[in-house]
Amino acid sequence: MTCNTQVNFLYIWRCFTIKQELPINSQIREREVQLIGADGEKLGVMPTNEALKLAEEKNLDLVLVSPNSKPVVCKIMNYGKYKFEQAKKEKEAKKKQKVLEIKELRVTPNIEEHDFSFKAKNARKFLEAGNKVKITLRFRGREVNNVKSGELVLNKFIEELEDISVVEKQPKLEGRNMFTILAKKA
Repeated sequence: MTCNTQVNFLYIWRCFTIKQELPINSQIREREVQLIGADGEKLGVMPTNEALKLAEEKNLDLVLVSPNSKPVVCKIMNYGKYKFEQAKKEKEAKKKQKVLEIKELRVTPNIEEHDFSFKAKNARKFLEAGNKVKITLRFRGREVNNVKSGELVLNKFIEELEDISVVEKQPKLEGRNMFTILAKKA
């Protein structure tokens, strides 16, 4: 008995993606184009084959820049260099972007004073680092019957950290947990 199996290989390339691929050279299907030179000067409206000849003379590419206008706008440029510059800009933009984290602190309704101050100090440290803080209060057993004590604890956290934070989400009860979310003041 034979078994036919197909193996698919996944190749991962370490390259940067560009949002859209622009039509270049012979991919441009329009009869006439508005041409912009390599140095940015407007060369006027001309047939596509003439524009291609001009680009070939300069050893550059004819790139469709604006396909929605009438006539379409093309530019003479080095397309490989253009793609590289776009990828470089995209990479730089990714570097500057900050990922926002939500740090979670778990407490109980009958938290001791030392534990409270320790958790508040950690929350302050997280807020100063630019993260959001989610304070979750968990009710165990019959503690869920006394929701007010839990709300008092969360409000005490809010008061303790009000100089550095702003309340993003007021204390809310969901099942056996009550939580609030704090964010750094702008």
